[in-house]
Parts: sequence; structure tokens; C-alpha cells
Amino acid sequence: MTILIATSTHDFDPSEVAIPWKIFTEGGQAITFATDTGQQGAADPIMLDGKGLGPFKPLLIAQKSARDAYGKMLSDPAFQNPISYEQIDVTKYDALMLPGGHAKGIKPYLESKILQEKISQFFAADKPVGAICHGVIPVARARDPETSKSPLYGRKTTALLKSQERTGYNLTKFNMGDYYLTYPITVEDEVTAALASPDDFIKGPTPIFRDSAKNLKPGFTVRDKNYLSARWPGDAHKFATEFLTMVKSVQS
Repeated sequence: MTILIATSTHDFDPSEVAIPWKIFTEGGQAITFATDTGQQGAADPIMLDGKGLGPFKPLLIAQKSARDAYGKMLSDPAFQNPISYEQIDVTKYDALMLPGGHAKGIKPYLESKILQEKISQFFAADKPVGAICHGVIPVARARDPETSKSPLYGRKTTALLKSQERTGYNLTKFNMGDYYLTYPITVEDEVTAALASPDDFIKGPTPIFRDSAKNLKPGFTVRDKNYLSARWPGDAHKFATEFLTMVKSVQS
């Protein structure tokens, strides 16, 4: 059995895919990747090389640990040979992980009705689902076939904060326009609208520092039953570590 990581073919966030991949594989889990096209995916190049980020490059670019993990992931046959969303058979996987990314190339992933249907099936089967940053959007957009509500309705979650999204936009808008705004509505606002109560969106402490393999403390997650969420690449190590623990507890 395997953890399924669904990504976009283009522009996914390297930290939110490669760090979980590294932690899951080191934790003894097999991985299957799925993309909207069924072709090998590629991370947002700006998050890898920082081109266009100007003086804010050190603050915004993926950390070296994430870039190194991404480089190793490129040689993984599982990453090189993904399945398409249409090929996802929920019965074959222990869990589903949904990373984020903000560049426009991620939209086919965020908007896929097929993926949203598969997400609903994972929730219906009570299998672990983890979502970080923009990865919470397809969960919010998924619909339970019986209630027509999001699987997040009645659950607590976090996601990329409005303050984070607006900060990224304001720091880069002069050189990069709306690069940091995937949609006119922020992730926080769209996710909150899918919840039973606005109070079910948990912002957590102000995200200033990123976590690391040696220091998970700066990371923040929200768990509700078999669903785990996080906000940004700075939560990725804690998110992946806790998700792995969740998956192993279900397997045992």
C-alpha cells in the first residue's frame, strides 16, 4: 500500500512536494504520484532559482534543504512515472497528500473535478488526507455526493493565510504583478466559505520562521480526525512528519 501525492504538472511548490516525499520515503512508505496530465510534473522554477524575486529572494525562495530534496526526487522512478487523476483507484492507497503552489500553472490541479471526486472518495473511506497551503483548495472544492457540501464542512482546518498571500503579493507586485495571487479571492477566504463556521478556520501563531528537519517547533498543523492541514512551506517538515505518524497509526 502507498501514499498518493497528487500534484499539478506545472508550478507546484517544491518544498511542499519534495520535503514530504523525503520524509515519507525515509519512513518506509511507497509513493505514487498523480498529475492532471499523467506526465511528470515540474516545480515552480521561480521557487527554485528566485528569478524576479529581487531583494526578497532569500525570504521567498525554497530553502536549500527543499531544493536538495527536489533534486533527489527528480531521479525517483515514481516521480518520473505518475498516473493521471483518472487512474486513481482509492482502494489501492493508504492515504492522500495534497501540496500547494501559487503560480498560475497549478490551476488545472486546483480546478480538476476528477481529482475533487477522488478526494471525496478518500474522505468517504476515512483514509488519511493531508493538505498544505493551496492544497486545501481542492478539498474545499470537493463535494460529498450525498450532502453536496465540502468534506471540510464540520471540520477544522488551516491553509495559506490571507496575510501571507497579501504579503507575498505586496513584496513582488512591482516586478511580478499578480504572481502571488492565484485567484482574486484569497485561499483563506475560499476555504473559510466552505466551512460550517468561520471559527473552524484556525490561523495559528504568526508564521515568521520556517521549520526544519531538526526543529519542527516553528511549524503549525491542524488535525481533525484523519485530516491534517498546514499553511505554507514553513510548516512542511512538521506537516509531513505528523502525516507520516497518522498514516502509520492507521496501518498498524
